Amino acid sequence: MLDNTHFNSPAVLKDIEAETQAIGFTLSSDQLTGTLLRTLAASKPGGKLLELGTGTGMGTTWILDGMNATATLSTVDRDADVAALARKHLRNDTRVTFHNTDARLFIAAQQEGSFDFVFADTPYGKFHMLDETLKLLKSGGLYIVDDMLPLPDTEPSHFDRINRLVETLEQRTDLRITKLNWSTGIILAAKI
Repeated sequence: MLDNTHFNSPAVLKDIEAETQAIGFTLSSDQLTGTLLRTLAASKPGGKLLELGTGTGMGTTWILDGMNATATLSTVDRDADVAALARKHLRNDTRVTFHNTDARLFIAAQQEGSFDFVFADTPYGKFHMLDETLKLLKSGGLYIVDDMLPLPDTEPSHFDRINRLVETLEQRTDLRITKLNWSTGIILAAKI
């Protein structure tokens, strides 16, 4: 089995990828992560999904591709210029709502148990405000983070943040976690 072929990518992804490269944005989710996000989103029919870190919409596109017609996605990014690319290509999808705000402000304004799925692709929701973010999940909700594997140019302080996050998630009794040494490094957690 080859996991890097036949992605069956969403049609709009090619245009988003090209424009992402053109503006030099390098923090997008990769295709392997995207396929996982699509599969996990499909497991939440009619669900309320949250993406912390819209970026140019690469992850957003995959999540939307997995969602059914009654599911909704809130996606949050403070950088309006970068997120404008996602809005440009995805604005006609009525299931998605774009929030141009800081993730920490968005997290703080939400009610506990509001979401069935949280993809945390920003420091807030991953390395900061973890407890507050996990409280947003309903029982059975999924929490997903990527970029857990260090890259060659990763600063040593980032290793420490990754290790602290992993240790914290491992110690929580309200989660069941799986650590995937795959793609950019994924942690998948289900709230019990």
